[in-house]
Amino acid sequence: MVVQIFQTNAELKDWLSENNSAIIFIPTMGALHPGHQYLIEQAKERKKKKNQIILVSIFVNPLQFGKDEDFKKYPRNISKDAELAFIAGADAVWVPDYFEVFPGGENSHFKIQVPQTLHNKLCGAERAGHFDGVATVIIRLINIIRPEKIILGEKDWQQLIIIRKLFQELSIPTKIESYATQRDQTGFAYSSRNSYLNASERANAQSLPNALKKAKTDFEKDKVINIPKIASILKENNLKIQYLKIVDPFSLKETENINRLCLLAAAVKCGSTRLIDHTFLMQRKPIIAIDGPAGAGKSTVTKAFANKLGFIYLDTGAMYRAVTWLIISNSIDPSDESEIKNILKDSKLEFKTSSFVEQAIFINNIDVTEKIRSPLVTSMVSEIAKQQFVRELLTRKQQMIGNNGGLVAEGRDIGTAVFPEAEVKIFLTASPTERAKRRALDLKKKGFEFSSLENLEQEIKERDKKDRERKIAPLKKAQDAIELVTDGMNIEDVLKELIYIFRSKIPEEVWPTPNT
Repeated sequence: MVVQIFQTNAELKDWLSENNSAIIFIPTMGALHPGHQYLIEQAKERKKKKNQIILVSIFVNPLQFGKDEDFKKYPRNISKDAELAFIAGADAVWVPDYFEVFPGGENSHFKIQVPQTLHNKLCGAERAGHFDGVATVIIRLINIIRPEKIILGEKDWQQLIIIRKLFQELSIPTKIESYATQRDQTGFAYSSRNSYLNASERANAQSLPNALKKAKTDFEKDKVINIPKIASILKENNLKIQYLKIVDPFSLKETENINRLCLLAAAVKCGSTRLIDHTFLMQRKPIIAIDGPAGAGKSTVTKAFANKLGFIYLDTGAMYRAVTWLIISNSIDPSDESEIKNILKDSKLEFKTSSFVEQAIFINNIDVTEKIRSPLVTSMVSEIAKQQFVRELLTRKQQMIGNNGGLVAEGRDIGTAVFPEAEVKIFLTASPTERAKRRALDLKKKGFEFSSLENLEQEIKERDKKDRERKIAPLKKAQDAIELVTDGMNIEDVLKELIYIFRSKIPEEVWPTPNT
């Protein structure tokens, strides 16, 4: 494909129409640097369809500059920027002028107002109207080109959070992918405004990434983040602090609860140049909790998901099935809590893996991996799972496995009872009809007989009712879980959605994006 540079909307749209192309869009304000090139390279690496085009826009948006800010002196070099974009893998560069983006001027168009709960934090507190300008222009650009996907950097974290929220509330179908802040060999974050710094200022500014890196290292060694000490270091290097805070990365509210994922964020003035930087603080690897009803396909996709991320896979449902098998095989009445407690108190339950994906479950050294999938176990597991002692015992075991994170766990109450602090919560479900079809295929594959699809569907509905209505750890969607209905989706489709949800909750700096 011949690389192209377009200045008018009409030229761009004609070309796209001729190529019948879906757009992967990377919006920039120019002054391209290796950070921008990294975004383009990631887009190229993940481009799967032959008819996808990587489009980079260069537009210095006047709406996001304040009265005394650097709009007029902002670096502009279209030919150099286009060259860097094409080297990195862009297929086309779009360089619209002001009236291409705002025909008739900005006052002829609706403007977006960002909620104050997001705007008046961090950078927005110092730059009135800045994020309104960002949100307004991104909607204009999206409406003009209608991209399939938009690629953004995590360096401007607050901007990323605002755009995600904007797309969500306006139901914009464009997918958002984000990638980690890129740095030079000294750890200094690439920025278009770095060119403003002279040699002396650059040396002083180096103390910002150095201090953040040291704070992160200390945190990982269980040391307290000393904000006053960091501030003192920055001031000693002639940096004027605009903010230096630990915040929740999504609400952007200051927080003292740093047991969960947090953002240590800073903005400083170095001479006349404003610089921002941040680092993420996390005491353990992420935990992903996947809940949902029986037959929704959780086990299959969760295994693949864990493998993709390099995480441990925890099938909590298999643990309950193993306990159920033990009770059945010992002819214990499912309602006899005393006998159940007696047989379980000294039982040994463990997972063993022969490969990363294949996971076997043993109880009292007996491999019950296949045995626990029988119709008899399936019919009894809900009755056993509602026993308080059983749930407390297995919940403790599951939480011990998840102490260090790096875990994808699936079951019925993972996000509500087992790992309520999980960073990612997903409620994976499907219609009873769809689940009955999947259950029938699974039974046939394993050599079990069943009466009819209608009976399977009715059994699924009855089990759902039991799971929802039990007093102890009922099946329900966690308040902060994202629901994913998988009717009509194959495993790859579901896996892509799971990875997309994961990335919306976990920055790439914390855990790199798997290549899908």
